[in-house]
Amino acid sequence: MNGLELSRSYFEEFGKPMLEEQFPQLLPHLAAGLIGSGSECSGYDDDISQDHDFAPGFCLFLPGEDVVDRRSAFQLERAYAKLPKEYKGFARPALSPVGGNRHGVLRTEEFFMAKTGSPDGDLTLQQWLTVPEQSLLEATKGEIFFDNEGAMTRIRAALRYYPEDVRLKRLAGYLLLMGQAGQYNYARCLRHNEPAAAQLAVCEFVKSTISVIFLLNSTYQPYYKWTFRALCALPQFSDLAEPLSWLLTTDNSPELCPAKAARIEEIAVVISDHLADQSLSNIPDSELEAHAYAVNDHVKDAVLRNMHVLAAV
Repeated sequence: MNGLELSRSYFEEFGKPMLEEQFPQLLPHLAAGLIGSGSECSGYDDDISQDHDFAPGFCLFLPGEDVVDRRSAFQLERAYAKLPKEYKGFARPALSPVGGNRHGVLRTEEFFMAKTGSPDGDLTLQQWLTVPEQSLLEATKGEIFFDNEGAMTRIRAALRYYPEDVRLKRLAGYLLLMGQAGQYNYARCLRHNEPAAAQLAVCEFVKSTISVIFLLNSTYQPYYKWTFRALCALPQFSDLAEPLSWLLTTDNSPELCPAKAARIEEIAVVISDHLADQSLSNIPDSELEAHAYAVNDHVKDAVLRNMHVLAAV
């Protein structure tokens, strides 16, 4: 049983009856589910994940005090605290002073304000450029068990993915970084006889390539340790997971360097071909820096288009 299944089962067995019996007048205004931080919200948790932050519980979302006042919120918190402390062999821990509370009674506006800087999912251009991608993922992943007012569903839909101009600006930036690290600096570091620097260039190429792949799939990229798992599940370019992994896990010995350079170029060709297929670039070769500026030219908003090409990365 993963964390999301545990949460849903705990809610159905204890949370939902508690709300129906003790707070029927508040039910029309409430939402419940499991969203936020933690691998369980993305379905990446496993047996190893149970060594921390793995516990029965759920999130109960309330509207503002004009709808559910402080006294009612306090009563909900007390009722939640009285739910069984152990379920299916897992205990509910005390509130962590470090990690904060992932479960319990939360104000909807406060939750989204903490994640995105906006209480209702209406982000300015500057916010879209500066809110961490991980925070956007945490605001939109997981599962809502019920949403009687519909506010959670509306806000999560508004945050589902970047506006198209922001996606293109980010795509342009990461294409530029791909080209600089892989097609340019990797070979230069080798000529300088700096194998460690060359491997850093490889790492930067792989990281930027992964960002490009997620952007081309219009999918938020997860926390770095889950990136390759998520990459393998994407509808496009999942087959690049193996060559990217190979680049990271091989050294820069004289025997391997030509093969690594060739693999970098093969990946660049795949990405370049896709950009052409999507009419995002008409550059006739695989020079990623040139593709980056071509993609940037597709940004419709003049202010965003004229920002530095790396402004969104």
